[in-house]
Amino acid sequence: MNKTRRQETGKAKRKKKGLRLRYYKRSILLICAVLVCLSGALAVSSVRLQEKNLQYKAQEQELEAQIREEQKRTEEVKQYEEYVKTDDYIKDTAEDKLGLVDPNEILFKPSE
Repeated sequence: MNKTRRQETGKAKRKKKGLRLRYYKRSILLICAVLVCLSGALAVSSVRLQEKNLQYKAQEQELEAQIREEQKRTEEVKQYEEYVKTDDYIKDTAEDKLGLVDPNEILFKPSE
């Protein structure tokens, strides 16, 4: 009787060991499936982030171009401001708007 019990317990141990092994295999497969899903989600989000990054870089280039244009415009305004302070500007404005001429100049007007 003692021997049969030992044999049964050996079989029971093997059966338990087989059940545990199957349980661990399922657990490992489940963990692997979760990791694969997380990796997929990470890959998708990284692609989206790269697309956004490209959009931001394009926007940055546009803004830098606008800054350069505005700097050029600022230089033009400064040059015009300097020109306005000169006597040449005053003379040109007086001739154009008021019709004034220098004392030694002769003004020719087209006949109407």
